This record gives sequence, structure tokens and C-alpha cells, in this order.
Amino acid sequence: MSAENHIRNPFEMGVEQITDVVQAMTRPRRAHRLATSRLEVRRLTAHDLWASLREGFGDLGAYRADVAFVGLIYPVAGLVLARLAYGHDLLPMVFPLASGFALLGPVAALGLYEISRRREAGLPVHFADAFGVVRSPGFGSIVLLSLVMVGIFLLWLAAAWQIYNGTLGPQPPASAGSFMHDVVSTPAGWAMIALGCGVGFLFAVAALAVSVVSFPLLLDRDVGVGAAIRTSLRVVAANPGTMALWGAVIAGSLVIGSLPALVGLIVVVPVLGHATWRLYRRAVSAS
Repeated sequence: MSAENHIRNPFEMGVEQITDVVQAMTRPRRAHRLATSRLEVRRLTAHDLWASLREGFGDLGAYRADVAFVGLIYPVAGLVLARLAYGHDLLPMVFPLASGFALLGPVAALGLYEISRRREAGLPVHFADAFGVVRSPGFGSIVLLSLVMVGIFLLWLAAAWQIYNGTLGPQPPASAGSFMHDVVSTPAGWAMIALGCGVGFLFAVAALAVSVVSFPLLLDRDVGVGAAIRTSLRVVAANPGTMALWGAVIAGSLVIGSLPALVGLIVVVPVLGHATWRLYRRAVSAS
């Protein structure tokens, strides 16, 4: 059979996709990366946040690829949480896991950034385009930054486990009912709530500062992980009040979207993902 008439089977297509990923991760860095000094950080206001959210909602309404993309992720997350709730040994980790998913939100939203980027450029958008991130020149840097976010997530889980051990633990709860009773009606439970919220807030601030524009920047320009994180920190430093409001919007939206059973996240997460790309466009420009 000639090469022109050959129809690739699923195995060959899978090998091709894996090859694309490996090549993207091992591709030599571009010789002329954009210097960090040429990245201009702008001042943002609450108006920029609301405008980004409106545009993000517009991106959501234009294509169904984003809903399908996130729809594959969060039902699985819900099943994982349900399984943990069923097993009492890990019951104290259900809330840290649920809240910790927000730390990995920028990683899960990479496909959404790509959809927004393509729409902004006037390119056609299909479901498979959400996975076009692997062909980005900065994909290797994106992988490294994703590992940084996973590290923050794991540190949060370790801290949450230590907080439980130092308050209600170290023995696992006898049942879900007894655990909830101890959490809301004992001094140890109140201490766990206070410590957990305080430490969790610090992790959330760190994750926001590191990732608020770094992932979209790496998708847009291959500047390297260090430059992307520094630029993200510069954006937060230049706009502390606006970024605090943005963090509150993200946290509030995720809480509302999580009820009931994470179903609302199928809408909330795509809107936040698209809005993050739009906010990046407002926050960073190349001089």
C-alpha cells in the first residue's frame, strides 16, 4: 500500500502524539528568547478584572471544547473525593484535597488558555486544540512550572496532615459523623479549622503569586520558568489590591461551583481559565 493511501491505526496515532510530546520537551531552547527586561508589567484595576471575566464568559459561549475539556477532569476529581470519604482513614484529607485542587487549577487550565489564544488570533478552535499546548515552544518550561505547582500542592497536603495529627489525630476517625462532630464541637476541631485556614491561605497566596500570569506567558512566549515566575511576582507586587480581589473572586467562584458535587465547576473553571488569559493580556506586554 502506498504511503498516500495508508490509513493510520489508533496505535500509530498514539505513537505520533507521544513523539510530539517527547520532541516538545527535548526541543532545544530558542536562541533568542525574549529578555525579561522587555516584559512590561502594567497597573490593573477592578475594571480590568470584570472586563476579563466578561471576555472569559464570551470565550465560554463561543465554543464547547472548553466545557468538554474540563468535563473530563472534574468528574474524576469528584470520584476520587467520594472514594476518600468512603475510606475513613483518609477522611481528614478530603477538604485539603478539595481545596488543594485550586492550587493545580492553572495546570488544568492550560488547554483553556490555548483555546483563548487561538480564538484571539482568529484561528479555528476544536476540542483537540486544547491539547495543542504540547506543541508550544515553551512546553518544556510549562512542564517544569507544572511540577513546581504539584510540589506546592504536595507540601500543602503534608502540612494539612500534620495539622490534623497535632489536633484531632493521629488516630483516624471512627466514622464520618464522629469526625464532623469533633471538627465543629471540640476545641481541637476549632484549632484544626483555624490552623488549616491560616496555613491554607498562605499556600493559596504563594500559588497565586507564582502562577497568575506565568502559565499564559509561557504559552505565549518561551521566556523560561524563572522569567515567567519573576514576571508573575512583579504583576502581584505592582497590583497587590487588584490581585487580592482576583484571588477572592477565584476562591469564591470555586466554592460556589463546588456545590453540589463539583458540578458547577464545569462552568466556573472554563470561565476562570479564559478570564485568566484575558487578564494576562492586560497585565503583561512586550516593550
